[in-house]
Amino acid sequence: QVRLVESGGGLVQTGDSLRLSCTASRRLFTNNGMAWFRQAPGKEREFVAGVDWSTDSRYYGDSVKGRFTISRDGAVNTVYLQMNNLKPEDTAVYYCAARRTGAVVTTAGYYFYWGQGTQVTVSS
Repeated sequence: QVRLVESGGGLVQTGDSLRLSCTASRRLFTNNGMAWFRQAPGKEREFVAGVDWSTDSRYYGDSVKGRFTISRDGAVNTVYLQMNNLKPEDTAVYYCAARRTGAVVTTAGYYFYWGQGTQVTVSS
């Protein structure tokens, strides 16, 4: 079955780091653009980072540029989000998502497959 499973969230302090993992089925992982989104209470779902299938190009939301890094490991069908220098504003539920085409876009509505989310909380 096509599934996405996130892990790695937790409670950390300002300036700490976390690495989120998103493990997908091989069929979903290959050929599709994949991304991380986050949603804080009372806010819209926000694009965090994405990786294009065809070119391996990486894209980041303005609020996380220079702090977060997205990567993928084909051996284990997993996409990672390395989050450094975390700030309270990063507190949200983080979701892994996959398109049905190879290109990354920043609009959540264009992603067909979604994981259940993992909570990241950053205290000040």
